[in-house]
Amino acid sequence: MTDTTSRPEGQELPEIGCYGLAGHSASPRDLLGEVRLAERLGIGSVFLSERFNVKDAAVMAGAAGAVSETIGIATAATNHNTRHPLVTATFATTMHRLTGGRYAFGLGRGFDLLFDVMGVPRVTGAQMEDAVGIYRSLWHGQAVLGHDGPAGSYPYLSQDSSFDEDIPVLMMAIGGRTLELAGRVADGVVLHTFLSDETLARSVTTIRRSAEEAGRDPAGVRIWAVLATVEESIPEELRLRKLVGRLATYLQGYGEVLVRANGWDLAALERFRTDDLVVGYPGAFDAIGTVEELTHLRDDVLPPEWLAASATGTAARCASRIQDQLDAGADSVILHGATPTELAPVLDAWREIRPSAQLSGLPTNPGRSR
Repeated sequence: MTDTTSRPEGQELPEIGCYGLAGHSASPRDLLGEVRLAERLGIGSVFLSERFNVKDAAVMAGAAGAVSETIGIATAATNHNTRHPLVTATFATTMHRLTGGRYAFGLGRGFDLLFDVMGVPRVTGAQMEDAVGIYRSLWHGQAVLGHDGPAGSYPYLSQDSSFDEDIPVLMMAIGGRTLELAGRVADGVVLHTFLSDETLARSVTTIRRSAEEAGRDPAGVRIWAVLATVEESIPEELRLRKLVGRLATYLQGYGEVLVRANGWDLAALERFRTDDLVVGYPGAFDAIGTVEELTHLRDDVLPPEWLAASATGTAARCASRIQDQLDAGADSVILHGATPTELAPVLDAWREIRPSAQLSGLPTNPGRSR
């Protein structure tokens, strides 16, 4: 099927992305209005994360595709081990055709502890690479016969021999080995929130070097920075939740991975983990943290430079941080943790300084490069 969105026409700001239903949500229907507004605002792509409550990736992607015409859509991310590969491949081809080629399929490693309690295998890089190979074979009309590899054993898998679907694969990456894997096999890479500019630049170098070593065009991998964006007009409690609460929640779940990636002080992470508030905390800070609790973390626990790996303050200041991500080597930037309504002033400020020539030719599909 021809990709009708590989041209620069489409959304006004193809280099900008946002998440649908950013953070916690009990109302998946809110996604419909968010996607429509994001499209009207010119945002290039909407990214959809998966949670095992009311945020099923396939359902949300289908809904986003049904209420939009030009915006790119990506899962960022689902996991290969929670669906049968034929089911996943079918999800992706359905989205590809539903959207006229605006969809990019995204995979991530997920969380070992969650998979342990679910009773499904932990994810490895070898499994992800194997799964991507299975999907691509199916998307291009090939039957998978007698497959026995890291992603599983499958006697016979087939979709349709007439298929020739060029569906881009995004990979979520933070650690060195996953960055290298993404460079070898992915069409696009979504990095992590709260990476310092130095870590972002280093990650870009790793991805592009790995792509080149694999015989691929390094510039053919589209790299998305993920920038926590909390503009000053957002009410204080919400700003605390979106910035302090979000970082603290990451530190609760996989703090060592993020801290090591940034080269931050592991002793500071230990102080966070052993703080009286954090020990035994009954949930995620970005979901249930109070103003008092989050203020304590900001003022007394978290190093200021950790929180500075974000975009805060005036709309103009947030817009300048978008440019910082591009200067560090990213092709595009997801403004994370904010709804399209909250991003409107930042987008206006970005238009004032946007380097149009630098961004010329970016396609709408978030998994495709120039």
